[in-house]
Amino acid sequence: MYSRRRKYAQFGTVIAIIVLGLGYLAYTGVQESKSYYVTLKELNTMGDSAYGKRLRVAGNVEAGSIQRQGTRVQFALREEGRLLPVVYNGTEAPPDTFKDDSQALAEGTYGRDGIFHANKLQAKCASKYAPKPGNGGAQAGTTEKAQAGSANLSQ
Repeated sequence: MYSRRRKYAQFGTVIAIIVLGLGYLAYTGVQESKSYYVTLKELNTMGDSAYGKRLRVAGNVEAGSIQRQGTRVQFALREEGRLLPVVYNGTEAPPDTFKDDSQALAEGTYGRDGIFHANKLQAKCASKYAPKPGNGGAQAGTTEKAQAGSANLSQ
């Protein structure tokens, strides 16, 4: 009887250690992967609390600021008249849409040197998919043709 209780106790201890270990790994994984989105204005007002946290900042890439050196890219983000120097050291090359005046989202940490050290970079070019100025898009042209066609029929 005593040996049976001892086996159950040992089994219960092993199960508890495994569950606690998995819980710890899950908690630390979530802590490492979470990041806070801040604007450049908020980043400037955070003071010392900005250092060491995983942050995401977005803005437009300052024209002429992109300097590429292999997979390392230096550039500046601009938002509401503020500039933030960014150094990207990621495992992937920057996306094709990463160009001057494109919108970019950098994820990483803000250093005491005043530079944002990014390890993830996303970019989009809003003008690429927007209709051309003065052209109301494909539907506007179709509507104009339909109206012209119905005018010819009424004559």
